[in-house]
Amino acid sequence: MKILIVNGPNLNLLGRREPGIYGQTSFDDFLPQLRQRYPDVEIDYFQSNIEGVLIDKMQQVGFSCDGIVLNAGAYTHTSIALHDCIRSIKAPVIEVHISNVHQREEFRHKSMISSACRGVICGFGLDSYRLAIEALLPTRMCI
Repeated sequence: MKILIVNGPNLNLLGRREPGIYGQTSFDDFLPQLRQRYPDVEIDYFQSNIEGVLIDKMQQVGFSCDGIVLNAGAYTHTSIALHDCIRSIKAPVIEVHISNVHQREEFRHKSMISSACRGVICGFGLDSYRLAIEALLPTRMCI
């Protein structure tokens, strides 16, 4: 099984950016934990601050991987293009957020991509990514 984790704008600053909201762990430090927890799953990772580059990556792998875990960052609330991309590819996409966006600013309450995704997980810190991977696994593989 192959899963791609895609992080959008400013998520390259995890561990340094607003640690009270996003925690003190970088994604590069967290990723080995996910890979260790799911040794039978090939977990690839991609991050970009550029909307079109995120779309290009998802189109590139969206017909061959088994699922995508997407934290689109601020593009969640603005990008019809990401919504259309998700609808265009074969791989199921799980939308994730580290923080509970519904406890934050009102503009974060509306997602432009949720209706195109298989599901949404938010508010569990970096553990949101683990929960999304679990949602993509066949039942027999869940740990």
